[in-house]
Amino acid sequence: MSDATMKPLQVGLIGFGTVGKGVFDVLRRNEEEITRRAGRPIRITWIATRTLDRARDGTRGVDGVNLTNDSAVVVRHPDIDIVCELIGGVEPARSMVLDAISRGKHVVTANKALLAQHGNEIFAAASDKGVMVAFEAAVAGGVPIIKALREGLTANRIEWIAGIINGTSNFILSEMRETGASFADALKEAQARGYAEADPTFDVEGIDAAHKLSIMSAIAFGVPMQYEKAYAEGISKLTREDLRYAEELGYRIKLLAITRRAKNGIELRVHPTLIPTKRLIANVEGAMNAVLVKGDAVGATLYYGAGAGAEPTASAIIADLVDVTRMHTADPNHRVPHLAFQPDQLTDVPFLPMGEVETSYYLRMRVDDKPGVLADITRILADRDISIDAMIQKEPSEGEFQTDIILLTHRSIEKRVVDAIAHIEALPTVRDKVVRIRLEQLN
Repeated sequence: MSDATMKPLQVGLIGFGTVGKGVFDVLRRNEEEITRRAGRPIRITWIATRTLDRARDGTRGVDGVNLTNDSAVVVRHPDIDIVCELIGGVEPARSMVLDAISRGKHVVTANKALLAQHGNEIFAAASDKGVMVAFEAAVAGGVPIIKALREGLTANRIEWIAGIINGTSNFILSEMRETGASFADALKEAQARGYAEADPTFDVEGIDAAHKLSIMSAIAFGVPMQYEKAYAEGISKLTREDLRYAEELGYRIKLLAITRRAKNGIELRVHPTLIPTKRLIANVEGAMNAVLVKGDAVGATLYYGAGAGAEPTASAIIADLVDVTRMHTADPNHRVPHLAFQPDQLTDVPFLPMGEVETSYYLRMRVDDKPGVLADITRILADRDISIDAMIQKEPSEGEFQTDIILLTHRSIEKRVVDAIAHIEALPTVRDKVVRIRLEQLN
């Protein structure tokens, strides 16, 4: 090999938290193999971080690593080929990334919030400058789902994607199901184990999953990213009772992110969902991630693995660094497009509002234990063309005069179900709000 090809590609890391340290460690540990795969060495030569002492400790004994607390030094350094952004959040990450691109540097990022909200702008800027923005680690940590969608499944018309892509929420639901803990107690346990932040809102309210889903949806369907069209509902209102009833009916409840090509638009939604227990994805427990992709030619394919953590995430980031290194000298028109489709071939298909989505439902209602109650409820459903698939009516406890009725419906339009619930709640024999959880067969 000539000296030109073997000259190391220089990487500037911005952020040296858990993931930054993971990238540094894995890159050094597997340096020889990575060089053999990439065709030339990949070296981290600059690190910008607010925690300089941690970076000094983490890089001790390694020559040629410069540290700074000013990210602009790294972004603007003439020797840096690739800027690796690992600080998260929207600003200042957006400004840094755009600044790096404007200087002709490639960017590797794990930042799903940034891409979901500003990806269209960032990819357009990168295309103009002929540089790459790689983001495998932004969705499902170490699971190579972006690569699978962009490259492996490129022959397919993707029909739908359904994913468990937030490990915090999945850990909480697993804990509630296995130990009978309440949501609040399971959240405390997740925080104690480092799976949940002190403020877990992004995770437990479905926002993090919606960011990731918006990215996958754009790649699957060839549309611009439109995070603002996503519907997100979290798990904080779920109860042990509903997890138990779901189990009795042969289902598990998961926080599921779903995007589907429907007749009149694209569905983009994150919410608690009943999934048949016999599906592989229903059995993904703890903080693990899994994504199920249905393509017309290949059928259903499942991608499973660690969605977070220092080394799983580093695995995806370094794969991106290798990709950029291999394609560094390639004609920009011959690289894989950021969103899989050629930038001028993206289409503006409408996204469906939640009221127009068609799915099945689990409905639980607390009712007076007297004749005629069920008939009133089924009549309200029938008037709106909602048919019942399964039902449980619990025997009231000794001395009680109220009971739970649980219904599973066949597929129906959401706005009809919302209307039916309002009428059911107005019945004098119904004692509480109706609990509604969506249900997907995923077959």
